[in-house]
Amino acid sequence: MRTRLLPLLIILMAAVLLALGVPLAVSLAGAQQQKVVVDRIDDTARFAALAQFVTDSPDGTTGAFENERLATLSSELRSYYEVYGIRSGVFYRTGRPMAHAPPKWSLPKEGEVRDAFDEAKLSRRSHDPKQVWPWQRRNLVVASPVIRDGDVVAVVVTDSPTGQMRSRTLHGWLVIGAGESAAMLLAVGAALRLTGWVLKPVRVLDATTHDIATGRLKSRVAAAGGPPELQRLARSFNEMADNVEDVLEQQRAFVADASHQLRNPLAALLLRIELLSFELPEGNKEIASVQAEGKRLAQVLDDLLDLALAEHTEADLKVTDIGELAAERVAAWAPTAEAKGVRLVGDCPPTTAWADPVALSSALDAVIDNAVKFTPEDETVEVSVASHGDTSTVVVTDHGPGLTDEELARVGDRFWRSGRHQNVKGSGLGLSISRALLAAGGGSIAYARHEPHGLKVTVAVPRSAPAA
Repeated sequence: MRTRLLPLLIILMAAVLLALGVPLAVSLAGAQQQKVVVDRIDDTARFAALAQFVTDSPDGTTGAFENERLATLSSELRSYYEVYGIRSGVFYRTGRPMAHAPPKWSLPKEGEVRDAFDEAKLSRRSHDPKQVWPWQRRNLVVASPVIRDGDVVAVVVTDSPTGQMRSRTLHGWLVIGAGESAAMLLAVGAALRLTGWVLKPVRVLDATTHDIATGRLKSRVAAAGGPPELQRLARSFNEMADNVEDVLEQQRAFVADASHQLRNPLAALLLRIELLSFELPEGNKEIASVQAEGKRLAQVLDDLLDLALAEHTEADLKVTDIGELAAERVAAWAPTAEAKGVRLVGDCPPTTAWADPVALSSALDAVIDNAVKFTPEDETVEVSVASHGDTSTVVVTDHGPGLTDEELARVGDRFWRSGRHQNVKGSGLGLSISRALLAAGGGSIAYARHEPHGLKVTVAVPRSAPAA
């Protein structure tokens, strides 16, 4: 969940920073250019004031006084170019130069300089040139009209290089970028802390839910920080878990008490039936049927009591050699299989895992018992032990009739037995007890078909140490 929430927060924060940073960068570039434009306008205004008093006779000749003024203007333009490297000039309306620097520079016939000159001839001073960005290598042109007696007689044009201006703009952008990066890092750190603070109770709740789902009903959500809503959720979850545990405990206690209390009346009833059988003719089928049903009921009560105890007892987990334990169970069941004409073989290499030896032995007994019980004569039951990553498995494979897909979905349910096996001795609780015993220690039991016929039962136990 954190991997989905954190990118969303980062994207939103990045969008906010970009929304603030981009206009700021544009504003900085505009401010730098506007500062340069204002300086150039002041310079062109000063040159226009000098050029305003330079007269030109119709034949193109000037007097001595006008020559002095023109020389002053030319000197100013030349000094301006030498100091600042800015080309500048004063041009008559016809485009003929009055004075300019450097000497080889002249008014072009087209381009930005010409456009600014033509605009100034209409008595409009340059005030908003096109923005020059740091990656654009072009000059900044500013033109001002020279007005005499209300008429534009000449135009002052400056053609400024923009290297320094673009450098200052780029430096400002780097400062903004560094600030944005620092703000982004702070935002990411804040997002990490925020998501950790919000999701910590969720992770604790998820872990506790998994513990309860795997049979550790005593697990509860530990007190943790987080939003008040999640804290209330944790308290509500603990209350729900307490209620569920109480209900399950009551159910287990009822099953155990009922099984225990019914055993004595049932034992007395079986004794009376046994005494009654002495007064009936030997071989009476009805009394034999009643005795068989009574014994079956007694077995069901014993299994119910075992199931209640299995669901209530906590597993005593320890490092166990699964191969050795499985080999012992194979050896123990070998006489029973041999008496039925079934071959029981085991492939049990040494493999360690965390398990309750008593619970695992009981589960293997139930599985091997079923495999031998339903395997026809002259067939084989195979028991193999293996390790797969964090899990050790004991696989019991038989060559019996097997189960259909619908039956596989129900196998292991309490009191469930296949309709084809109703005449086989059993209560339908053995595999349920095995599942409860394994689940208490973090193990599991699974069922699958074995081709071409038969059933494969996989008992799995963890190889890693249990959580504290």
